[in-house]
Amino acid sequence: MKGTMKAKRRPKILNFGSKKKLNLKRCLVPEGAFMMGTRGETFDESPAHRVYVSAFEMAQTPVINTDYGLFLRENKDVDPPQWWEDPDFNDPQQPVVGVNWHEAKEYCAWLGRKVGMNMRLPSEAEFEKAARAGLQGQEYPWGNDVAKSGYTLTEGPLKGPYKPRATPANSYGLFDMVSNVYQWCLDRYDPIYYSESEERNPMGSHRSGQRAARGGSWNRDNLINRCAARCSLAPYFRCNDFSFRWISSFKVDV
Repeated sequence: MKGTMKAKRRPKILNFGSKKKLNLKRCLVPEGAFMMGTRGETFDESPAHRVYVSAFEMAQTPVINTDYGLFLRENKDVDPPQWWEDPDFNDPQQPVVGVNWHEAKEYCAWLGRKVGMNMRLPSEAEFEKAARAGLQGQEYPWGNDVAKSGYTLTEGPLKGPYKPRATPANSYGLFDMVSNVYQWCLDRYDPIYYSESEERNPMGSHRSGQRAARGGSWNRDNLINRCAARCSLAPYFRCNDFSFRWISSFKVDV
């Protein structure tokens, strides 16, 4: 007798996403111009160039497992991340990881519909302006000296991402802008885009299939990254140090 194929098991949606309220804590990033990139630090961060960014509100932390669990319960066609049941990654308050760019983008759209706001992923320019928090020409959100960060977690790798708010916020009130997890951005990654970037609200190149990301990683020897540091990944890829956060801003077609 021929055997029957077993249906692929969908990982269970952990209970912490069932009756919790969504976290909508956000911080204002004021409009204004800043110098984006660096002067020759690495090829894809040059040239440093002036960029004007309109005001927006940004989630105070990356999206956590609790909130992503609510999204999964209402979107049965979206599979839980690969590490959803791994004890190193499934604390309710940890940033969700293993989410690809398309899933992150859909989460933002879903959240916007639920709360009646225009929500999306940040552009690279928006993320860098938010990370710098008003400091011009500095490597980190607090200046150029890592020792003055106030961070107790500076060396890795760790077993997984730590809970947001374990390290100090920047002066805009945002946590984990240069540490803990990489975070998807809306725009495409292009290493030469800075030489031709628009000055006002740039939204990235149309040449590349890669998507940009910012932040840092729990899986690095150095847990703190620079504000201008860029990262990228194919939009369908999932990694256990990639997460995301949302912003509320003007609409963009990408």
